[in-house]
Amino acid sequence: MGRRSHRAAGQPATELGAAGVDRRLAVARAGHLGDATAAETALGDPDGSVRATALGALERLGALTDDHLRTASGDPDPQVRRRACELAAGRPRVPLVDLLADADSSVVEAAAWALGEQGAAGAIEALSHVAERDGGHRDPLCREAAVAALGAIGDPSGLPAVLAALDDKPAIRRRAATALAAFDGPEVTAALRRCLEDRDWQVRQVAEDLLAEPG
Repeated sequence: MGRRSHRAAGQPATELGAAGVDRRLAVARAGHLGDATAAETALGDPDGSVRATALGALERLGALTDDHLRTASGDPDPQVRRRACELAAGRPRVPLVDLLADADSSVVEAAAWALGEQGAAGAIEALSHVAERDGGHRDPLCREAAVAALGAIGDPSGLPAVLAALDDKPAIRRRAATALAAFDGPEVTAALRRCLEDRDWQVRQVAEDLLAEPG
């Protein structure tokens, strides 16, 4: 599942201070030089950006564990929680559903994307709630990520939320139309036909392409 986000990744170097920048660069080098001990030690660094970099270094070294990610998902710095989500995408044993209620929108977006990559059928209810236009998440990027995750998982219980998202903002409608490829039935066909009249040409194009596919 492709991930779309306009958020900046990480904290600007100017906010870290020279010492923090140096430590972060040292940890990044450790990931390329095979120094797992240095990367592991950096998980306790006082700077969140260094801890986030340490997670990536351990992943590069093949030394990142599910326990590392479980701990990082509760880190006080959203940079670390967000990085934990990204790295947990291929690790279904790392629970991320609670992060869909994170106070930081970028963490919610990353968690939704990762849950879709995990194929986390147990997250359908929480993702559906995030995806709601009225009463769901206030950030449209989070709603869009949740809709995309529901399509990636493809569980029929997620279909009502995907259908409802066809009344949201254009980018979310496009995601919802694309997500309908994971479902079938007359309700899906009817929704795609309605999409042919959408104000957004990309929504119309997605619907046209899906309706033209055999079966």
